[in-house]
Amino acid sequence: MSLIDWLTPWEFSPTLVLMFIVGGWLFIRGQRVHRVTLARQVFFWTGVAFLYLSMHTRIDYYAERMFFIHRLQHLVLHHLGPLLIMGAYPGQVLRAGLPMKWRYRLRDFRLTRGGRALEAVLTNKIFVPFLFVILVLGFLIPTVQFYSMLDWRLYRFMNWSVVISGFMYWNLILDRRPSPPAVLSPGGRIISPVVTMVPQMIVGAIITFTEYDLYPIFDLCGRAIPGMTAVTDQAIGGLTMWVLAGFVEVFGLLFALSTLMRLSARNRLPNKQDRRRRRQSVAAPAS
Repeated sequence: MSLIDWLTPWEFSPTLVLMFIVGGWLFIRGQRVHRVTLARQVFFWTGVAFLYLSMHTRIDYYAERMFFIHRLQHLVLHHLGPLLIMGAYPGQVLRAGLPMKWRYRLRDFRLTRGGRALEAVLTNKIFVPFLFVILVLGFLIPTVQFYSMLDWRLYRFMNWSVVISGFMYWNLILDRRPSPPAVLSPGGRIISPVVTMVPQMIVGAIITFTEYDLYPIFDLCGRAIPGMTAVTDQAIGGLTMWVLAGFVEVFGLLFALSTLMRLSARNRLPNKQDRRRRRQSVAAPAS
């Protein structure tokens, strides 16, 4: 199979192509306003490339027919791709890439009640990590996985939802600011990957050591690699969750730890006196 065959979309999605084009165009335009280091550019474009290859090439065909490739695809969609892109801190650059009229509209929307409510949901320190884990584990329930792989609408919802939750989660974890204005405290950014990693590793271990076929849908669709048994396919997929996904989250944890050490060295961690002043300012009646 030639490279062109590999890069040809298994199911062409004009919406997906448009989103990649618009995102790349905004990032390039935004670089005219904000200086973006080479490392950030590499992170952004590598993450974009990984997401595109996972969602809009021949790989998607194999992800529908091999459990371990499906798990590798979701490792990129849920963990690696969003981690790399958010590690480039693209928010300010993408906003700068918008036409001025749209920047004003975005600013005005964020000041509305609906805008503040939406932002509060998308950055909620309890909801976002919970959603990050539940979407991965929920779609691994055999019955849910069965119907998600059969119905193209559920299949696309599954893939889009894990990508969006990945962006929301890594946006919190990779925040380099003190809290406030960051939603999670520096310590919380270290604890959160541990909390979200453990259940995924446990489920991955269970799948790895299960000696019967949990996901017969892949036999029904026709496994793309002849000769590989369902149990072997399943064990490799479980190891992907158990080891590789855990490794990506450890990287996020180490990044959060470096942020904590940097803020501590600059004396930007809130102390008890700072917290007391904030509580008093919130409790003080309006004059």
